[in-house]
Amino acid sequence: MRVVVTRPESEARRWLEDLRARGIDALLLSLIDIAPVPQPAALHAAWRRLAQRQSVMFVSGNAVREFFAQRPDGVAWPAATRAWATGNGTRDALLRAAVPASLVDAPPESSAQFDSETLWQQVGGQVAEGAAVLIVRGGDADGAAVGRDWLATQLHDAGARVETVVAYVRRAPVWSEAQRQKARDAAGTGSAWLFSSSQAVAHLQGLLPGQDWSQARAVATHPRIASAARDCGFGVVCESRPTVDAVVAALESFR
Repeated sequence: MRVVVTRPESEARRWLEDLRARGIDALLLSLIDIAPVPQPAALHAAWRRLAQRQSVMFVSGNAVREFFAQRPDGVAWPAATRAWATGNGTRDALLRAAVPASLVDAPPESSAQFDSETLWQQVGGQVAEGAAVLIVRGGDADGAAVGRDWLATQLHDAGARVETVVAYVRRAPVWSEAQRQKARDAAGTGSAWLFSSSQAVAHLQGLLPGQDWSQARAVATHPRIASAARDCGFGVVCESRPTVDAVVAALESFR
């Protein structure tokens, strides 16, 4: 069985290596392109005010990497500012960026989902009236923040002061004709597509409008993503936790 990995290229390489190490034929067709923000002044300002924040929430590993890429010289992570991660990949990116593990909050390894709701169960008790929280997230091609506002709503309801900064741009990739043909082939051969974002599903529809996906299968790492894949027309959609072992188990269920 061929598995199509659709994550941004910076994340996908590790998935390709891990899947191939388990004997799975993995193909990269990234459906989200990650780019730095064109004007990083807001990121520099956010860094200089970091010590005034009780916590900083990172929506993804890309948010961590791009935020730290804009760290001004001589500015270190504050000793009293906590870093919130939505999942293992984001947590690991924070640790690689030298944020002390004692300051990092993330859902437990055993969590059924790695998302804002699960993170809030871990950090909601930290938030006091007037606490300042920064959310580091991605933006669209125009630099406007994109993504769910669920956690920001919970913070507002708890009396926190919430600010958002866009650390990177998420956009549809530009595929070559060879990539388009590989995707068409994968649509008709029973290949399995691995989706970690609803936006990736939308980009796939934009890249191959009118494509029949009824013969293809999908593994989605969240119920919302699974719903998007079903709406796209994938014949079989399986939900999985976003870990390599769980994804491999889901893929094995297709055999």
